[in-house]
Amino acid sequence: MIKYILFTASLLFVIQFTEAQIAVKGETVYTVTGETIKNGIVLIRDGKITKVGSASKVKIPNGFKIYEGKVVTPGLVDAHATVGFSGIYNQKSDQMQLDKSSPIQPELRAIDAYNPQESLVAFLNSNGITTVHTGHGPGAPISGQTFVAKTVGKTIEDVKLDDATMLAMTMGGSVHSNFKTPGTVAKEMAMLRSELIKAQEYQKKSSNSDASKRPARNLKMETLVMLLEGKLKALITANSSNSIMTAIRLAKEFNLKLVLDGASESYLLIDEIKAANAEVVLHPTKARGYGDMKNMSWETAGILANVGVPVAIQSGYEPYVPKTRVILFEAAIAVANGLSFNDGLKSITINAAKIIGQDNRIGSLEKGKDGDVVIFDGDPFEYLTTVTTVITNGELSYEVKK
Repeated sequence: MIKYILFTASLLFVIQFTEAQIAVKGETVYTVTGETIKNGIVLIRDGKITKVGSASKVKIPNGFKIYEGKVVTPGLVDAHATVGFSGIYNQKSDQMQLDKSSPIQPELRAIDAYNPQESLVAFLNSNGITTVHTGHGPGAPISGQTFVAKTVGKTIEDVKLDDATMLAMTMGGSVHSNFKTPGTVAKEMAMLRSELIKAQEYQKKSSNSDASKRPARNLKMETLVMLLEGKLKALITANSSNSIMTAIRLAKEFNLKLVLDGASESYLLIDEIKAANAEVVLHPTKARGYGDMKNMSWETAGILANVGVPVAIQSGYEPYVPKTRVILFEAAIAVANGLSFNDGLKSITINAAKIIGQDNRIGSLEKGKDGDVVIFDGDPFEYLTTVTTVITNGELSYEVKK
C-alpha cells in the first residue's frame, strides 16, 4: 500500500491507494493444504488468490507489485482470543470481555463490543495474524457470543467474517471465583441444563403454526435455540479432566457441536474426546500452569496431533498487560516439544480456520481464497525470525522498513 501525505493548513490527510494486483515470491512457499513449493509464487488480484505455483510455471503479469522473502505462509489464524475486548491499558474502560452482572448471558453479542482499532489488533497483524476468532471471554457459565474478524479495518463492517460463531462457556474454578452462584460445578450444570431445557420449550412454542400462541421474543432463548440447532458451536473452556468430561456430557445430552477450549488435561481423555467428535482449541503452550491448568504440558499439542485429533492453538486470555499472546510463538514452543512442523503450521492456519468455519476463505494458499499472506526472513518457528511483510485481503497491511 502506497501512502501519499499531503499537508493543507494544519490538517494532515493520508490518501491510501489499494494495490489490486500483488505477486508474492518465496524461496519456500507453504501452501498448507497442498505441496510445499520451492521458489514459489502467489498471485493476488482484487483481494483474492488467483494462482499458486513454482516460478517455472507461474508468470508474473505486468503491473503486479512484487513482495518477496525466504518463507511464505498463509495469514495466521488465531482460533480463540479476546483481543478487541481486552485492551492494552488494563483499565476498566478497555476490558469488555466479561460482564459479571449475571452468570448466564448468551444474548451478549461480540459484534456490539469489539473494537477493531484496538492497538493490540494491529500488533497481532504485525506478527502475521490476519484473522482472529474473538469475543466474550472465559469465566462465566455462558459469557456471550464470539465472532470472526480480520485484523485490518476501521469498523465492524470492514472486518467481520460472520455475525456470531460460537457461544463462550466455562466449566471450572474461574466461574466460582467470579460469581456467588454457581459456587460448585454441580450447581453450574444444573443452571445450564435448566436454561437449555427452557430453550427447548421456547423452540417448540416458537414453531407453533398459530402466531397467537408463540412466545414473546426473548434474546436469551433465541441465542440458546441457535446453540441447540447447531447454528452456534459450544465453545466450552474446560481444563481439568473432570471439567472436560462434564462438558462432553452436556454436549451429548443436548446434541451440541462441542469445541473444547483450553483442554489442559485432554491428553488423559483422548478416546473420550474422539468419541464425542469434539474439536480442540488448545491453551497457549506457554500459559501459566496453575489452578485448573496445573497439569498442562508443552507436549499436549503433539500428543493430540499424533493420535489424529486436529488441534488449533490459541492466544487465549490471561488477566495481565498486554492481555494477549502471539500464536506464532505458542505454536513454535509446541513444535519444539513433539508437534511436527507441518502440524504446527496447520494448528495456526487451516485447522483453526476449519474449527471457526472459515476454511473456505482462509487458512491456506489456494486459488479463490482471501489474499492473506505472510512473508518471513527464515523459519517461522525460529524465535529470531522476523515477519517482514503481511498482506491482508490483498493489501499490504504491515512491512518492515528497510
